[in-house]
Amino acid sequence: MRNRRAALAAVATAASLALTLSACGQNSEGGSEEDKGGSEGATVGIAMPTKSSERWIADGANVEKELKAKGFKTKLVFGEDDPDQQVSQIENMITQGVDALIVAAIDNKSLGNVLQQAKDADIPVVSYDRLILGTENVDYYASFDNEKVGELQGGYIVDKLGLKAGKKGPFNIELFAGSNDDNNTRYFFQGAMNVLKPYMDKGQLVVRSKQTDLNQVTTLRWDGGTAQKRMDDLLTSSYRNARVDAVLSPYDGISIGILSALKSDGYGTGSKAMPVVTGQDAEVASLKSIISGQQTQTVFKDLRELAKVAANMVDAVLNDKKPEVNDTKSYDNGSKVVPAYLLQPVSVDKSNYKQVLVDGGYYTEDQLK
Repeated sequence: MRNRRAALAAVATAASLALTLSACGQNSEGGSEEDKGGSEGATVGIAMPTKSSERWIADGANVEKELKAKGFKTKLVFGEDDPDQQVSQIENMITQGVDALIVAAIDNKSLGNVLQQAKDADIPVVSYDRLILGTENVDYYASFDNEKVGELQGGYIVDKLGLKAGKKGPFNIELFAGSNDDNNTRYFFQGAMNVLKPYMDKGQLVVRSKQTDLNQVTTLRWDGGTAQKRMDDLLTSSYRNARVDAVLSPYDGISIGILSALKSDGYGTGSKAMPVVTGQDAEVASLKSIISGQQTQTVFKDLRELAKVAANMVDAVLNDKKPEVNDTKSYDNGSKVVPAYLLQPVSVDKSNYKQVLVDGGYYTEDQLK
């Protein structure tokens, strides 16, 4: 294992470097005896976006579990969707001398300066789920096939409306996307549009609001309340004398907001059936909604597996090995192409949630009651 204590001292002054190296017992090979080999004693800093989302709480717990199983110590922080707070938290972990960082960015363009500090201190960085942009100081990226997520959502809408089976429509659809400061947003949206746009071009899917560009449909911080307000506005402006047949939603928290607006407008009662509403992350509230016949679909991403990938990357880097990756071309962050390991997402609805999530040990049946 590389001597991060010495690297941290070098960032300060030459005098403190000399003292630190002396205290650590530096040998002729440039590493301290206590730092060589294995992960024992090393500390990994984990920066997650917020505790307000069920999935990020699970991510934090899963990553800690995997790292501790490998003998690492951990420091887990949540930025509560405040980019400045996350920067400050990462700075503190660098000062405290963590040996590696796993970062799920709140604002993927705000971390350049603090990650330069990490680089200066010889601290490797794994970008977790959301690619960090505009800096060379990202070593690896652990995520899912994000374009595939969107393709599953778009494909589900097409199948559920019967378009693939030959129904001509036209069907009315509205589009929602994630936060404009999250790089994944464009991948999710592009994947969905790869499937939906041919039907939109033929007039079989109609966006009555005419809001079809990504910058028109983003939802800052993936906030459900923001999505609810926009859906309220869309229903008022474009659907006084028409019904919504489908809503592309990229995330369960956004879906909950959309459904609240739809229910307030009478959907889900009498002859006004709920439209097809997609989602992502298989959160408990949305699964209960799917089971009860409100939300229609979600995309499951097994966070247990993502945590393993991130932990394995850190373990390899700190033991001077190359982490396993399966994509070295797709994820250009504007400064470099970041080597990535991508996992595969799974579409889940009322027909297969038990098989995928309960039988798979992700949730118990009692949790979904």
